[in-house]
Amino acid sequence: MRVNIKKLIKKTHLWLGLATGIIVFIISITGCLFVFQKEISDIYYKDTFFIAPQSTKTIAVTKLKEIADKTLSAPSTSITIYKEKNRAWEFMVYKSGDEDANTWFGTVKTYKSVFINPYTGAVTGNINYKYNFFIIVEMLHYCLLINRQIGEPIVAYSTLIFVFMLITGIILWWPKNKAAAKQRFWFRWKDTTKFKRKNYDVHNILGFYTMFITLILALTGMIFSIQWFQATVYVIASQSITPPEQIEKLSDTTLVSLKQPLDIALNSAKIKIPDANRYSLILPKKRSDVILISGIRGEEAHYNSDKIQFDQYSGKQLHRSNYENKNNGEKLITMNYDIHTGIILGLPGKILAFLASLVAASLPITGFMIWWGRKKKKTSVK
Repeated sequence: MRVNIKKLIKKTHLWLGLATGIIVFIISITGCLFVFQKEISDIYYKDTFFIAPQSTKTIAVTKLKEIADKTLSAPSTSITIYKEKNRAWEFMVYKSGDEDANTWFGTVKTYKSVFINPYTGAVTGNINYKYNFFIIVEMLHYCLLINRQIGEPIVAYSTLIFVFMLITGIILWWPKNKAAAKQRFWFRWKDTTKFKRKNYDVHNILGFYTMFITLILALTGMIFSIQWFQATVYVIASQSITPPEQIEKLSDTTLVSLKQPLDIALNSAKIKIPDANRYSLILPKKRSDVILISGIRGEEAHYNSDKIQFDQYSGKQLHRSNYENKNNGEKLITMNYDIHTGIILGLPGKILAFLASLVAASLPITGFMIWWGRKKKKTSVK
């Protein structure tokens, strides 16, 4: 029996689309909404994020942390310090909840920040990220707001199916001849063109023009959640099957803690990574943990950063890893978030990511309408 390959591809494209359509729509529309979260948040939280620039020195971070911890009613777990003189510093506390909870909300006990003017010590505002609009959008995108152990694989493998559908979609789109090609590349609508034809063209033409960017967004999304795929990307990019060395130092618990080891560590990081735009501090939770400081060079991008581990008792440097010393595989994985969000290309990249995500969100809808229209036609013929 001869198998019609294109017919098989068409059926596979259809049924996989119907099976994953709702999930693909949620992933795509939330990705679209999240693209400009920084710009929108900077406007909405203007009085919280921004301060009047001052020429005086900033207050010691240890002192600011005391103010933050008192305001948060819990010890800060991370700090973001900006080089810009018009930015408040962010002190965040994150505590996990019930890891077996059904929803993402249940797995998070505390997720909030306080923002402090580093020159005066005044609190400029608070944000409870657990119920923040853009964090909810992000978690819908990442795990459908259900427990990450369940939601993350659902999103990841739905994205994998979507990648397959993009490829099969191009195969189905490919014109048979020059006459067919005229209707594949642009809209040739007339006043008499019916809705079904318009819907079909939107699905095919917009899908074609955004296919490359959508494919990049989908593949980078898979890197976050599918370990075997991330490992494959690393091996291809690095040309090595040896995983990158992860050096995790420990603080010397026998040392008598100095008065301000956090200030010593931060000042050291500022000297050693002077070109950083901001510094991200991950604070120790256990007695043997280190202070991890990342000097991030990009205004919004994360990938170009050096990381230094400091002893939490003495502020002494224990280890430094530089972005430039990473192999190509490590660099690509490090860039993944910035590629996925379009940040890697600045504003043009974010616009492309926004448009591609918007079109991707429309594909399950227009695809369903194509199927439904044909189904109704068959029913009426019978």
